[in-house]
Amino acid sequence: MAQPKFRTALLLLSLAAPLAAATDILMVADELPAMDVLSKQLKTRIGSTTTITTQEKMPADLSVYPVVMVYIHKDIGEPAEKAFIDYAKNGGKLILLHHSISSGKRKNQFWFPFLNISLPTGDFATGGYKYFDPATFQVVNLAPQHFITTNKVTWPETAAYDDHECPAFTLTDTEIYLNHVFNGPRTTLLGAKYETYMQPTAGWYRPAGKGTVMYFMPGHKATDFDNPAYAQILANAVYFTR
Repeated sequence: MAQPKFRTALLLLSLAAPLAAATDILMVADELPAMDVLSKQLKTRIGSTTTITTQEKMPADLSVYPVVMVYIHKDIGEPAEKAFIDYAKNGGKLILLHHSISSGKRKNQFWFPFLNISLPTGDFATGGYKYFDPATFQVVNLAPQHFITTNKVTWPETAAYDDHECPAFTLTDTEIYLNHVFNGPRTTLLGAKYETYMQPTAGWYRPAGKGTVMYFMPGHKATDFDNPAYAQILANAVYFTR
């Protein structure tokens, strides 16, 4: 019969293996310098290994990666669109960054229904989707007890948000999207405060079949990923298991 110390060592080893594997990340992007910045941050913070590729060159089998990040500014082709959706539904963790949810994806047949989100057309004043670039805005912590928003995250300031003072950080001269509309439930993590607008759309996740899809709005500029609070939030998202 194993001694208590030996059993404890076996337990720690069994827990360490999946954590190590969970840091293997595939980044699919069409603006590679930004992913270079993020890759370095994740390597420093959680020791992750990353492969950066384009949608045309990504592996046929995504299931070997515990985490797939998508950072595609231009079109997402239908083969990649279906591959990302299938990956998440079959148990993968799909993390979408910034312009992976933007007006150019409206023409994709499956993308927004899969995400349960819409970007309304029409006038911004009556709820139509709009982006602002350049924009300076605050990212606000709307889940102050959550691992993703708290583990090793230092929030340098506060923001008045819906009559509360919330932890926040500021991104300058970047891009913000307003009037993303949720068509189904999700766990909200981050809000965005821009001028008089406050919206709970800057960070969230939801189940997708057997897996998880996450979205984080900041990231228009490569240097956005060097923000210490944001870099740690993304590192926590890679590590997090719902």
